[in-house]
Amino acid sequence: MKLVIAEKPSVSKSLAGVLGANERGDGCFHGNGYIVSWCYGHLVELARPVAYGERYKRWAYDALPILPEVWQYAVRPEKEKQLDILRTLMRRDDVESVVNACDAGREGELIFRWVYEHCGCDKPVSRLWISSMEDAAIREGFANLHPGADYDTLYSAAFCRARADWTVGINATRLFSVLYGATLNAGRVQSPTLAMIVSREAAIRDFVTEPFYTPLIITGSFTAAGEKLKSPDDAESIRAACDGGSAVVLSVEKKKKTEAPPKLYDLTSLQRDANRMLGYTAQQTLEYMQSLYEKKLATYPRTDSRYLTGDMAGRLPELVNLCYMRLPFAKVPVPVDASLVVNDAKVSDHHAILPTGAVRNLDWDALPAGERNILTMLIVRLACAVGEVHAFEQATAVLECKGFQFAAKGKMVLHEGWKALDAAYRAALKKKGIDSDADDEEADDAPALPDLSEGQVFVPVVASVREGKTSPPKRFTEGTLLAAMENAGAEDMPDDVERKGLGTPATRAGIIEKLIRTGFVERKKKLLVPTQKGINLIAILPEEIKSPLLTAEWEQKLKQVERAELADASFMDGIAALTEGFVAAHAAPFAEYASLFAAPPKGAVVGKCPRCGADVTESGKGFFCASRACRFALWKDARFWWSCPRVLYQTQS
Repeated sequence: MKLVIAEKPSVSKSLAGVLGANERGDGCFHGNGYIVSWCYGHLVELARPVAYGERYKRWAYDALPILPEVWQYAVRPEKEKQLDILRTLMRRDDVESVVNACDAGREGELIFRWVYEHCGCDKPVSRLWISSMEDAAIREGFANLHPGADYDTLYSAAFCRARADWTVGINATRLFSVLYGATLNAGRVQSPTLAMIVSREAAIRDFVTEPFYTPLIITGSFTAAGEKLKSPDDAESIRAACDGGSAVVLSVEKKKKTEAPPKLYDLTSLQRDANRMLGYTAQQTLEYMQSLYEKKLATYPRTDSRYLTGDMAGRLPELVNLCYMRLPFAKVPVPVDASLVVNDAKVSDHHAILPTGAVRNLDWDALPAGERNILTMLIVRLACAVGEVHAFEQATAVLECKGFQFAAKGKMVLHEGWKALDAAYRAALKKKGIDSDADDEEADDAPALPDLSEGQVFVPVVASVREGKTSPPKRFTEGTLLAAMENAGAEDMPDDVERKGLGTPATRAGIIEKLIRTGFVERKKKLLVPTQKGINLIAILPEEIKSPLLTAEWEQKLKQVERAELADASFMDGIAALTEGFVAAHAAPFAEYASLFAAPPKGAVVGKCPRCGADVTESGKGFFCASRACRFALWKDARFWWSCPRVLYQTQS
């Protein structure tokens, strides 16, 4: 008998169906020589500091840093029952081996190993490693199970990541909370991410807008622009001189160019496009993708590859047109050049995200709107990625009028190629009231220039002045922040570094959500804006905690641990040194920042009691109803907020 442990009940059900384990038991399925059960995500997690001694129950500087030598684990009460079920199943005499069928990635490996070790199991382990939940992929995966030991270094990297986040997060949060008298969540990845948002806000605040003026001449069929000028008088002088005059074409340059098809999606690029085009948050996109994966309609979502392996090339033409022709705006089958998306060297754990052949029998109307929109994006991207190049001619003409030069640019499409599919998709979105081009900064809609020749004269021309002003940097959207997280520190790292940036495709959405949940960042429509609390936090954090480059280097080191190029002990030594350093350097608050997080005056009224309607006041410890008969209270340090984890502050309460 084999015990198969998946990450979620829904995945277990799919696996059980393929394996023939169709009988339902308590917390499992069984039959045909298999028992299939599940974990509910992280059943076992790293324990809170109090597990290492009562002295850590109270937040105090003299108890820092907390650097466990032997790590302790904890199980949330609501998950104990399922853990007991797994422990009982592992100890059954008829269970000869265990199959780790948790998600095929770093975090899935961690979830399984902690449960396996916590239950004291020593039975042989095999690893199911699949990128699709289709029945055929599951059968193939079980026919080719890998030894569990093959993934020991992946587990080491996952364990290092968890311990590093715990160590930096716990110590930094306690340190700065104690120093400044407020709960201040800090973390190895979230603090550098917040620092980027705060830095962008400062750049916007400090930006000085300057006007500029551009002289224009209009020939009747096109417009040519002169140089941008700072002086309105100079621009007006040129306008007056040229208005009604003649312009001669000095030169015409034409270049034929092509635009290659886009790459397939990895999770981050999908989240960016879904945010820009559809307004979905990164977390929403991840949840939609996870559901599509579990419904067998898409492949594994948490991938950082945008390519496929060579053995997939032969099946692509059928898959592409099977999926594409299911879309309402598709008219004819599309060409498929598989070589554009195949690169074995750029696929590690998982290939790029794809729709699956299960789309063949899909009832589109039964699919939730969010999942339907994401699946459509996947299909369109697949069809575009294997399509023909987009070809166009770019023309630049230089004209002279009254001794001043003006330039005009135009673009003429020679072959639509993959952009025809993309245009059909965007037109379908517009019919639904979604303007997918609204935030597209790279859109190039320059009309074609007429057929021009050197020496050609236009008379008379109409001259004018177009006034503009320099623009500050734009606030981050989730899409642009994901791009910034992905590329953080990249310019300072060697070109051959495999993983750059902050976090991983699987964790970036959660980091953004945590910054919002803890009150450091707010969503304002599509924009991410730091709160005063977030700005204040970055002001007091040391560079080693908020540096995107340093954290990006740690991400690269985790990849080295995964490849057995760096010992996990060496990685953790670095994290311990970092932690000891910032604790030792901050024995007292900065005098100039000491009042940044001062609690509101005792008894300050912040709202009305939801229970009795009396005033609710805020103190350092929480929010309390002024009516003694009511006794309504929300405690800021309640255990519930730590389990979320979440910090209660005024606008939430």
